[in-house]
Amino acid sequence: MRDYWQTSKRKIAFRGKTLVMAILNLTPDSFSDGGKFFSIENALKQAEKLIEEGADILDIGGESTRPNSERVSTDEEVYRVVPVIEGISKKFDVPISIDTTKAKVAERAVNAGAEIINDISGLRFDEKIAEVAVKHNAGLILMHSRGDFAMMHKQTPVEDIFREVCGGFRQSIKKAKSFGVKPENIALDIGIGFSKTFEQNLELLAKLDMLAAEFQNFPLLVGASRKSFIGEILGDAQASERLNGSLAAAAISVWNGANIVRVHDVRATIETLKIVEALKKHL
Repeated sequence: MRDYWQTSKRKIAFRGKTLVMAILNLTPDSFSDGGKFFSIENALKQAEKLIEEGADILDIGGESTRPNSERVSTDEEVYRVVPVIEGISKKFDVPISIDTTKAKVAERAVNAGAEIINDISGLRFDEKIAEVAVKHNAGLILMHSRGDFAMMHKQTPVEDIFREVCGGFRQSIKKAKSFGVKPENIALDIGIGFSKTFEQNLELLAKLDMLAAEFQNFPLLVGASRKSFIGEILGDAQASERLNGSLAAAAISVWNGANIVRVHDVRATIETLKIVEALKKHL
């Protein structure tokens, strides 16, 4: 059983300590923090804050994937993310992930200092992302989703979501390996909120231990922070009012086997997970 995740710059241990991946959206329209860090100056200040709070990884994205979002051009996405990645990598030694589905953006981002590629399509939108990962020995996150960019939030629900996610993971892993991506570079994201119903999101979190066992050689990532299913449970709470629910989801995810959590609220998440990790040592 592997206990590390290989990126282009380092081996990141993922057994015994949960990796906290901090979200830094450089977009005007992300569902939770769109527009807040759209300028380079604000983005760099936020990056420094997230690092000071203890983030293990910064996940930087220049294209929103919220429901009803519109695609941006490759040039625009590069324009948004590359200067910030360059600025962070020059000042801090922190793993940077580029959240993109475009190989050309991934290439520019890795050249600027990113060492992980986070592909929400699991190589379905642009399989050449795998070529970029191989070229640079970058970490590669393969997320489960269904449908193209415009329709991935409008898919007809599948009957068995556990079987669907397992099948999707196997297809993405197979495709990545066919390009030469090594298993130690791959992490898997269950894709909470993408092509899944309210009940299916809950089922995946509740049964995450089964997925962790099925794919035990890969670090498992959960990104539930501020997602709409939390707002629904909390009486239609707005994104900014979903902290407590997000912390509960993170705690349950880690208890059930998640190795990485992708979050907006770093300090609060780290404090919450210290309790979870302390308790898990007594299982």
